[in-house]
Formats: sequence, C-alpha cells, structure tokens
Amino acid sequence: MLLELALYFALLSLISVGGIPSVLPEMQRYVVDVRGWASADDFIQMFAIGQAAPGPNVLIAGLIGWKVAGLAGAFVALGAICGPAAIVAFWVAGVWERMKDSPWRAIAQRAMGPMVVGLVFSGGFVLATPNSQIDWRLWLIAAASATCMLALRLNPLWLLAGGGVAGGLLL
Repeated sequence: MLLELALYFALLSLISVGGIPSVLPEMQRYVVDVRGWASADDFIQMFAIGQAAPGPNVLIAGLIGWKVAGLAGAFVALGAICGPAAIVAFWVAGVWERMKDSPWRAIAQRAMGPMVVGLVFSGGFVLATPNSQIDWRLWLIAAASATCMLALRLNPLWLLAGGGVAGGLLL
C-alpha cells in the first residue's frame, strides 16, 4: 500500500504544472473512483482542510495518505508529492536562468498562464460535481467565489470561509 501511494503521488508530483489544483481531477478520479480510498464527500472535505490549513496546498496528499495507511501513509504521500517536483524545480531553475534572453522563454511563459487556468478550472469542475452529478448549490458557491475573487480581490481565506458558511447553509 505504501509503495502504491509513493508511486502514485510521485507521478502526480511530476505532472502537476501549477500545483495541486492542476492534478486535482486525476487525484479525485484515482482516489475515489479507481481505488475507493475515500468517498467523493470525504475527498472534498480533505481538499477543504488542506486548503484551510496553514502551509502549502499539497497537504491533501498527506490527508489521503493518512486515510489510506495512517501516519506512515501521510509521510509517504506528502514526501512523494513534494520530492520529485522539488528536484525538477531545482533543475529547471538553472535552465530557466540560462535561457533568460531566449525568445522561447517568453513564449513558454505566455503559454503557461492559460494552461494553468484551464487545469485549475478542471479541478474546480471536479469538486463541484461529486459523484459525477451536477449540484447547483456547489456550482453557485464556486461561481460566487470566483466572481468575488476577480471583482473584489479578496484574500482567498475570506472566500474559503464564505464558501464554508454558504456550504453549511445550502448543503
């Protein structure tokens, strides 16, 4: 079980351009649908705790690892999601600096923005459609949060708190 956690989260680490939100749909598919390690509701709750807790948003990996294999699972999953990406980031930083005057660098930077937005949107879609069913209340909370974030430039913690209150009232 620990080896499977390590391999899976290491793979996610290597493809998570833009952080955990970019691989959230795949994580949810594997954890909930394929392996059955958590229910869709449990996954949403682990995501919310991981986002609300101080520190990086990769804490969801530790929570999933904890649910699957206890404390050892938490450490394995968290190490696997952080380790490979840290090594690649260290290597890419050197290459990125050497390419500072290259036109390819500017092209790559412009391409990354829309790509990350799309990946984050897909993560939001997965969270707003648990069990592959559309729930208008979750969509309403997501739309209101996105609108407030863009229009009011609020701290995301206020939006998270507001979403929690709205979820408590609507769900």
